[in-house]
Amino acid sequence: MCIAVFIWQAHPLYHFLLLQNRDEYHSRPTKPVSWWEECDILGGKDEIAGGTWLASSKEGRVAFLTNVLELHTLPGAKSRGDLPVMFLKSRKSPIEFAEELKKEGHQYNGFNLIVVDIASKSMVYISNRPKGQPISIQEVSPGIHVLSNAKLDSPWHKAQRLGLNFHEQLDKYGEGEIPLKEIIQKIMRDTVKADESLLPRICSLDWEFNLSSVFVEVETPLGLYGTRSTAALTVTASGEVNFYEMYLEKDTWKEHAINFRMKKLKERREI
Repeated sequence: MCIAVFIWQAHPLYHFLLLQNRDEYHSRPTKPVSWWEECDILGGKDEIAGGTWLASSKEGRVAFLTNVLELHTLPGAKSRGDLPVMFLKSRKSPIEFAEELKKEGHQYNGFNLIVVDIASKSMVYISNRPKGQPISIQEVSPGIHVLSNAKLDSPWHKAQRLGLNFHEQLDKYGEGEIPLKEIIQKIMRDTVKADESLLPRICSLDWEFNLSSVFVEVETPLGLYGTRSTAALTVTASGEVNFYEMYLEKDTWKEHAINFRMKKLKERREI
């Protein structure tokens, strides 16, 4: 289902800093974060549907996605993982892309999508839920935000807990450099679950309870489901990008990092 916490245009060292857990069945084939051969995209890849949950490009664009928790889904829906790829391949601004998505947003199961253009300091949140209502489009304000499986900054237990813990870590390091690996261990591996009274009561209570922690791991009839990877993506004021990932491979946690410099910020600084 995924959960993400991020700070946008509100830190002296980072234009953007994101931490995200990706939840999925452990058996689903997945490629770790890497440069895609067919295009200038850096991200993980779902090897079944071909999309992604988080990716960036050298052009100064970022997109990330979470599913909306809902009881009934459309069996023939388009793959939500295509949405970040569509944005990264396009030349539309975040708001232009969002307006264009209005035409076909109903063809997907419930999603929360955030699209970012770092150079123009534009970040837009898009959702196709609640069902039957127009696509929701919102410019994201500077500050700290949490995206789980409801609306942006919804007061779910796991979202509030992650946001609070993230605030505490930022306060600890102030305006200095943030040690991402240390913070991941402290706040993204959190297995504390919600009290039953705090569950949203959309699906079965057992399922919601098992999904109510930041880090998820649950046995299901289809196999083990839960947090498959944790990513940290940072963009500095100079356009330096660090994409760090911890991921499961054959029941073993591995890690790697890829660094690059975004072209647009580089070009603007050189003018």
